[in-house]
Amino acid sequence: MAEVKPTINDGESVQTVRTTNYPAIANAPLPAEGSASFSNYQLAFVLLAGPWLVTKLLPFRTGWYFYWFLFILLGVPIAIGYWTFKSKFGSRLNEKIQFPGKPLSNYITLKDASLQKYNEVKKIPMQIFHDAYFAGKADFNGDVLEIMEYRHDWASFEFTPALFKYVLFNLIPDVIIHSQTQDEEQVRDHYDRGDDFYSWFLGPRMIYTSGVISDINRMETLEELQDNKLKMVCEKLDLKETDRMLDIGCGWGTLATFAGKNYGADVTGVTLAKKQTAFGNERLRENGVSESKGRILCMDYRDIPHPQGYFNKISCLEMAEHVGIKRYGTFLKEVYDLLDDDGLLVFQVAGIRTCWQFEDLNWGLFMNKYVFPGADASLPLGWVIKQLESANFEIKSVDVLGVHYSATIHRWYLNWVSNKDKVVAKYGERWYRIWVYFLAYSTIQGSASVFQITAHKNLNAFHRVEGIPSHGAIQTHVSKKAESVISHQEMWADQTLH
Repeated sequence: MAEVKPTINDGESVQTVRTTNYPAIANAPLPAEGSASFSNYQLAFVLLAGPWLVTKLLPFRTGWYFYWFLFILLGVPIAIGYWTFKSKFGSRLNEKIQFPGKPLSNYITLKDASLQKYNEVKKIPMQIFHDAYFAGKADFNGDVLEIMEYRHDWASFEFTPALFKYVLFNLIPDVIIHSQTQDEEQVRDHYDRGDDFYSWFLGPRMIYTSGVISDINRMETLEELQDNKLKMVCEKLDLKETDRMLDIGCGWGTLATFAGKNYGADVTGVTLAKKQTAFGNERLRENGVSESKGRILCMDYRDIPHPQGYFNKISCLEMAEHVGIKRYGTFLKEVYDLLDDDGLLVFQVAGIRTCWQFEDLNWGLFMNKYVFPGADASLPLGWVIKQLESANFEIKSVDVLGVHYSATIHRWYLNWVSNKDKVVAKYGERWYRIWVYFLAYSTIQGSASVFQITAHKNLNAFHRVEGIPSHGAIQTHVSKKAESVISHQEMWADQTLH
């Protein structure tokens, strides 16, 4: 299921890159690296040297006060210039994969007169293209996912004026403020769009988080992937009938329903979306979970009406991204207070790689603007772990689910494309285009990942030994060779003892 293909002939040897062909995922035909050419030292140098150079070019003498005045005045323009230059001309992380070098017209069609200038160059900035595509001024020449796989051959990932404008006047203020009112407005605008809108890609489970692959040699259905995940979360929580479980950011209540129906636990789900609340409570009742044993509450996580330590099992799946960097630590301390001293937490969060490329930043800004406004806390695993430990949690296990999420989103993409006529008829062409681009790009975005972390309170009295039976990874296999070695060692040990 893996292939090694030649990519570059340097005159002496042929460099190769390995590609895959597994049914479980959408295999990348051109897994190329982009530019990661950025240096904080270089940025600091140009910020300091720029004002100094200006003072030397002036026809009159200046002092340090004037230098620092210029430093403040020119700081932002110089930083923008540096980012623009490096994102446009920076070298690729590596060049093991050779681009096909086909013209833009092979991949996309630019229909608007203002875009015709890009037909004369090799590549179009991705932000320019996706905005034009959403507005109907450009089109993909074929399947969106297939053409996006070759994006490095026809798109550049330079920072444009529109991106700088969004960062300065939208992203930064949102990160700084991140008020409760802001969270409510952004979440409800997104998730209360319509249950049918989401069902057209999420399918009947209505789960907006990563599923889990169990067999890489088979294309499991979306429902299988999600059922694998639901069971895994409940098993990691070691869920029992006597448990009181809280699901923070419960979505349409599927995990709460699964836990209540199959494990008999008392379940409480919390979401800010009104339509999700109604859907979730109906789903609970339809699956035989009574009001006394399960409920979905429409409220902010700050307002969860239960005494300290009430819940002994808490799940939070891909909701913390919406909390924001500013309140992340406070949020985790609030979760800590809600959890019983003997309780368990399964914390699943979408994140990014530490060594980013300019493509990653383009993609992240698109996501923040068009898909998940206010979700600014998608960060590397190390940062998330540090925040959990700072809130006095002890980490029990970590599973990285990035490739599982890719498989999940690929199923979402196929569902969305198959329901195009329904989406366009009710919500219009623009919403269809935004989401087909989002789902295609998310399927192949190498910088994105998902971390599923199991944790508990870091207390001396916590009975860690009782967690050993539920301390399994997604897959744990002992090979036949390893088994034979173990058997041989055991035999040798027995002979020695006798």
